[in-house]
Amino acid sequence: MANAIKIYIDQGHNPYGFNTGAEGNGFREQDITYDIGVRLYDLLRADGSFNPRLSRPTPETILGTDNSSALRVRVDEANAWGASSFLSLHTNSSTNPSATGAECLIYSTALTATRTLAEQVLANLVASTGLRSRGVIARPDLYVLRKTRMPAVLVEMGFISNAQDARLMTSSPDLFARGIYQGLRKYYGVC
Repeated sequence: MANAIKIYIDQGHNPYGFNTGAEGNGFREQDITYDIGVRLYDLLRADGSFNPRLSRPTPETILGTDNSSALRVRVDEANAWGASSFLSLHTNSSTNPSATGAECLIYSTALTATRTLAEQVLANLVASTGLRSRGVIARPDLYVLRKTRMPAVLVEMGFISNAQDARLMTSSPDLFARGIYQGLRKYYGVC
């Protein structure tokens, strides 16, 4: 375990109060990201190649004292720990209920280790869930992508505002965890 690959899993948003997530179809983003994050953690922990850490180890964990510190705490913890990769799990939302699919957001789409990681995670997530790929998108404005010192990917796993996506994320969370896990294994060459 000494040489294990450190994966920081950021389960997007807080359970209540401030920095809470989107809601749709009777579900809350922060509950979906918590559940899938724990399942991903369990897969990684059972694999001797990885040493995972969760931003929210319990469903009640609240990070920070306001919106900006909620993001800063996650980034600071990953940076201080020396994570090999940072994955922030989220659900997308749209005013258009037919918007569907998964996408990965990264700081820059230049051909870097981060882009390769995002491409592997997205390809394997799509293969596992059957959702369509919306691609890898640059979002340099996002704090968790701008301030991390390691490859960082924000994974928009599906649309909570889309009834089918929301149902899939809540009824089959293991498909999402396994897809992301396989993407990490391929990226790190441990498969």
